[in-house]
Amino acid sequence: MSSVAKKLLGQTAAYGISSIVGRLLNFLLFFLIHSAVFKPEEYGIIGSLYAYVAFFNVLYTLGLETAFFRYANRPGTDFKMLYNRVLSFIIFTSLLFTGGILFFIKPIAAAINFPDQKLFISWLAIILAIDAITAIPFARLRLENKAIKFAGIKMANIFITIGANIFIFWVCHGIYFGSFLPSLKPLVSTFYRPEWGVGYIFLINLVANLLLIPMLWREFRGFRFNLDFTFMKPLLQYGYPLMIMGFAGMVNEVLDRILLLELLPPDFYPGVTTKGAVGVYNGCYKLAMFMTLAIQAFRYAGEPFFFSQAKEKNSPATFALVMKWFVLVCTFIFIFVSVNLEDFKLLIRDPDYYQGLTIVPILLLANLFLGIYYNLSIWFKLTDKTHMGTYISFGGAAVTIILNILLIPVLGYMGSAWATLACYFSMALTCYLIGQKYYPIPYPVGAIMGYLAVAVLLVLAAFYIPVPNSIWRHIFHLALCAAFLLLVWVIEKPPIRIKK
Repeated sequence: MSSVAKKLLGQTAAYGISSIVGRLLNFLLFFLIHSAVFKPEEYGIIGSLYAYVAFFNVLYTLGLETAFFRYANRPGTDFKMLYNRVLSFIIFTSLLFTGGILFFIKPIAAAINFPDQKLFISWLAIILAIDAITAIPFARLRLENKAIKFAGIKMANIFITIGANIFIFWVCHGIYFGSFLPSLKPLVSTFYRPEWGVGYIFLINLVANLLLIPMLWREFRGFRFNLDFTFMKPLLQYGYPLMIMGFAGMVNEVLDRILLLELLPPDFYPGVTTKGAVGVYNGCYKLAMFMTLAIQAFRYAGEPFFFSQAKEKNSPATFALVMKWFVLVCTFIFIFVSVNLEDFKLLIRDPDYYQGLTIVPILLLANLFLGIYYNLSIWFKLTDKTHMGTYISFGGAAVTIILNILLIPVLGYMGSAWATLACYFSMALTCYLIGQKYYPIPYPVGAIMGYLAVAVLLVLAAFYIPVPNSIWRHIFHLALCAAFLLLVWVIEKPPIRIKK
């Protein structure tokens, strides 16, 4: 392996590990702590408000992070001036946006159906500003190939957040309610307020993000405020389409939580409020994490591999082989988690969330198709037709919006799950059909669809074939998983060559 390839692989691992570990710990945090402390209605507040945050994150950065990369690599660029002006502009706009939210906090909170959470929304507005402002120093670290420092700061932020959540929601909560160390309750009562509930999550996020500023002090130390609107115009023109594409991506990822809150009929689920239903959906969605983590790991390792192999003569065949084995691995994850939901649901400590478990197989399959889309999207990256990705994302966003509007009033959060599956399937299908025109790759479509069909049948068998005895039911479910592995081995095993 060349030194350049080794360097790229090392940086990919460094950048990727912070994201993957962060997602994993965030999922475990819900399963081990949050699901025991918060009822679905409380957790619905988290899911809904962070859905809005996802959209505003795109707005706050204005696509300037990528524009900064682009212009920094142009010959003759004064890097220090570029950095100062981009960061100055982001500081200006972030403070402007956050100031506007804080000034109009009351009507904004009422408009999004959270009139009693004005304080939490204020904290999130400040978090948005910090995220946007620190995005440019983080981009500078990536530009300067300081992958270890980048990952170190990200990991520190993650562990501060996780540690604070454990302290508040396990240690303080347990002491306050007498689960252990009751003698410390008078001390804990001086600063722990159980009525704040989910508010502590937003407060912890705010404090952890504020600590990013001293961690990035070297990147801020030489900064000089230099606001120049004329200079920023071409950068904004470059970043604007990226921002629009980011909005489309967020529609596909998080809009279902917002639409559920708005469109779910009252009392659709007996005894469960609308916010409670959003909480159930958001909590059960986290059981799709096993697929999400596999896809995330593949994206970090896959993109550098695809670009490095693009000029090889047999690259199309290689890409097809990668796709097949990616689908096989993800299909097994889909089967294993779906048929063993009876066991995986125990990760969620409050049984009130169990009513939404039927969405998990659908969301696992949806994310599998999202992974297929990421595989297929290599064609427009290699042919410099990235605008096609924008069109496909907008198509997926349209499917998400239309189906959520049609299905939520009829099917509740199950409608959102089916809309997610339809969105990602349509994106993968569209990307494949167009890609074969511009960059033909001999994907084994028949084999892939055959394996997926078998997987769906196995999952349906686990759900609809009654096996009353618990032990035999577990054996049956494991046998279904083994059957798929046996099928793959029989079909994909290399032929045995007899030496003469």
